[in-house]
Amino acid sequence: MRLLKLVGPGDFSLVQVPTHNDLPYTILSHTWTTGQEVTYQELISSSGKSKTGYEKIKFCGEQATKDGYLYFWVNTCCIDKTNPAELSTAINSMFRWYRNAKKCYVYLADVSVPGNKEGAFRRSRWFTRGWTLQELVAPTVVEFFSKESKRLGNRMSLETPIHEITGIPTRVLQGNSASDFSIDERRGWAAQRQTTEEKDSVYCLLGLCEVSMPAIYGEGNEAALKRFQMTVRGFSNSSKQRDLKNSKTPFIVPFERNPNFTGREFQLAKLEKEFSKQSQTTKLAITGLGGVGKTQLVLELVYRVRDKHKSRSIIWIPATNIEILHKAYLDVAQKLCIPGWENKKADVKRLVQEYLSKESTRQWLLVFDNADDINMWISQSSRLIDYLPKSEHGCVVFTTRDRKTAVKLAKNNIVEVPEMEETVATQLLQKCLVNPDLIKNRLDTEALLTELTYLPLAIVQAVAYINENEIALSDYLSLLAEQEENVIDLLSEEFEDNGRYHNIKNPVATTWLISFEQIRQRDLLAADYLSFMACIDSKDIPQSLLPAGQSRKKEIDTIGTLDAYSFITKRSADQALNLHRLVHLATRNWLRKQELITQWTEKAITRLEEVFPDDDHQNRSIWRIYLPHVQAVLKSDACKDLESRGKLVWRFRTCLLQDGRYNEAEKQFVDAYKTDKRVLGQEHPDTLTSMANLASTYWNQSRWKEAEDLEVLVMETKKRVLGQEHPDTLTSMANLASTYRNQGRWKEAEDLGVLVMETRKRVLGQEHPDTLTSMANLASTYWNQGRWKEAEDLGVLVMETRKRVLGQEHPDTLTSMANLASTYRNQGRWKEAEDLEHGQLGLDVLEPRSLERGRRLGGAGDGDNEAGAGPGASFYAYEHGQLGLDVLEPRSLERGRGLGGAGDGDNEAGAGPGASFYAYEHGKSCLDLEKSRPA
Repeated sequence: MRLLKLVGPGDFSLVQVPTHNDLPYTILSHTWTTGQEVTYQELISSSGKSKTGYEKIKFCGEQATKDGYLYFWVNTCCIDKTNPAELSTAINSMFRWYRNAKKCYVYLADVSVPGNKEGAFRRSRWFTRGWTLQELVAPTVVEFFSKESKRLGNRMSLETPIHEITGIPTRVLQGNSASDFSIDERRGWAAQRQTTEEKDSVYCLLGLCEVSMPAIYGEGNEAALKRFQMTVRGFSNSSKQRDLKNSKTPFIVPFERNPNFTGREFQLAKLEKEFSKQSQTTKLAITGLGGVGKTQLVLELVYRVRDKHKSRSIIWIPATNIEILHKAYLDVAQKLCIPGWENKKADVKRLVQEYLSKESTRQWLLVFDNADDINMWISQSSRLIDYLPKSEHGCVVFTTRDRKTAVKLAKNNIVEVPEMEETVATQLLQKCLVNPDLIKNRLDTEALLTELTYLPLAIVQAVAYINENEIALSDYLSLLAEQEENVIDLLSEEFEDNGRYHNIKNPVATTWLISFEQIRQRDLLAADYLSFMACIDSKDIPQSLLPAGQSRKKEIDTIGTLDAYSFITKRSADQALNLHRLVHLATRNWLRKQELITQWTEKAITRLEEVFPDDDHQNRSIWRIYLPHVQAVLKSDACKDLESRGKLVWRFRTCLLQDGRYNEAEKQFVDAYKTDKRVLGQEHPDTLTSMANLASTYWNQSRWKEAEDLEVLVMETKKRVLGQEHPDTLTSMANLASTYRNQGRWKEAEDLGVLVMETRKRVLGQEHPDTLTSMANLASTYWNQGRWKEAEDLGVLVMETRKRVLGQEHPDTLTSMANLASTYRNQGRWKEAEDLEHGQLGLDVLEPRSLERGRRLGGAGDGDNEAGAGPGASFYAYEHGQLGLDVLEPRSLERGRGLGGAGDGDNEAGAGPGASFYAYEHGKSCLDLEKSRPA
């Protein structure tokens, strides 16, 4: 055997090596052009450089060098064709030489880049020549190049078009031995190919058919064929016997056993148990989320069945689409040697059905993998369900992502594949890692598996990346913590997986797009639901939030479809939905690629604005359901100018505040203040409102200094801009007085309180609700200093005025009565306190009303510190009493604080010795509301 070596640009030398050569080399495959190929004699005399064939030799040498190989072989010039003995040896050795090459470079002179690469590839002359058949099948690695030397792909990546062009079974193209096929089958692959010399149509089959005979040029095709048949007769007889034996137990499965298969023993046991039923054809369906391991489960199953039941035939048909299924049927019919399979007009599906339905056919297991498209099985145009064989000796297994399809195909014989348990997922992770010691970091292992939702496909993909890049689990975790778009790129990373189809995308981020497209074609409302849910939080989605369907039945069917694909799970308690986290991410990626993310975000905002309530305490259970979804949708930068977004943002902030989630509320109000200040200016009314709202948040966190600084700035600005007596200015003054009170700064609180009260009397009148609130708040200031007489006088005045103006049973009147009763109790005047309590008709301190904004009346845990609370405090005061905590009647579009709420933390250091225990726990005062623009 001679090899070429590149010794300089465009210069080569020939190296003689023994026939048992173990030097690594590459090899060229091409089509010959008459008169333009460089011969052995021309190469050694350097006389063939002007020929076009010389460029192919240069290409092969340069590509070999790029790939790190010193030696290469080209059939035109490495064989001395003038030497008959050498030529005969070469013909008989050719298949072995191609098989031993590290890489085979296929040079396609009729495929150009740029251009219609796919069309030109399918029409290439290379696929019609006899000698190129073994050059396609024999090598381990086959790479295809255009005439510009641009790489087009390899045999693996181009498997589907090559199979479609040549008819060679995919098992062979995947590198499996052709020995599993009969001589006639192998000869059939060359039936449509041509050779320049007739007898070469025989010689080109020698290596493929594993026979050897001398090449006698000039003998003619018939003589060569006759010698070939005589040579292979003995082999053919043994081959037929082998084929006959194998026909009893054919094993037609496209994948090798997965050495990393882990767990799933419960599902395997259930499946094997079903095989024992003999009365009729057993039909089983395995269903679960895309990537959960259905194919791997069935693959392990068929190998276990083969091990236990040597006589059971096993046939595997991929059912991804009708074209792939039809080709698989053709391959099965050919391997089973079913008469008539080669007839192009034959219905091979019917042939396979009839063959497996015969009584004489032994036990068999038929697998339909990826049977996700129900229309393929039951529509009038294809109706594959009618082609299923029927035999008490047979079992049909389907894998499908869609439970509805599973039920239609297998009735109630369904095996669901859930996400892996942590222990099993850890075992899978360890098996796949090059460095299994990585899992010794328990925290990183648990965190990674949680992020990957214990999904086998996601785990295998992550391990492929970790192995290739030699990184730790923590490094991969950090990548998953990056921006959404970067995580999608990571989960879209292609990787090699011998247990998956080469013509189907492997990455976890794309595997669900197949399901999504199937859903979109079958149920538009389901696709809409999925798109909508991708824009909100993935957990605890109330069905009431989803867009309305044409009917309730349609809505139920749609949710059933998403559940059938395992995209969602339903909670039994409240029927809320959880969308799988990685499906959520993948759907957002699809929306982004389709440029639909803004459209669906707008729909989500609009819908949430319709259902999300205001911060009235009666709505608390409702807003808590929707809060996570509002928070999720507002994270998006889309639809910033949408009017409904502005309304939603406001309600979101105030509900956070009312729920005591002050840190989250603070961030929202800080953002609002910064935006208003930048856009509107420091003194704009809306900016001042944002400042007041932020101060309210600080107030609720007992951050008195920060609250005071902001409130002073708001008050002084309003004085200058709006005037001393403007209602909004007075509200700011009252809020600042409240902050002073909570710090025990009674003199400052009293001075401001008196000023607010007197101004409101003069501007609004003695009986105006705001004036009465100011009087009640001032009474509270007296109360907290133990100035009972002054507190009582103001309390009586407020109560009597409200009785006259609002009526005896008005909520504000009853509040005043309760506050006055508390004052009596703290003086030990129990009879008067009791009389007032009875007069309230059992209606104590009022909860704030729905349109108040910000802080509420003192509630549980306000943390007031009345150091002088005395032992004589009444039981009622401990449970219910409030003093001076009147609610300012809210206006419909007011923004800002309500009266003091839970956790306000007032510090009334000067509370008198008779202060009630209730006041110690709950008391609040003078938290007026801040007004603002309509949402």
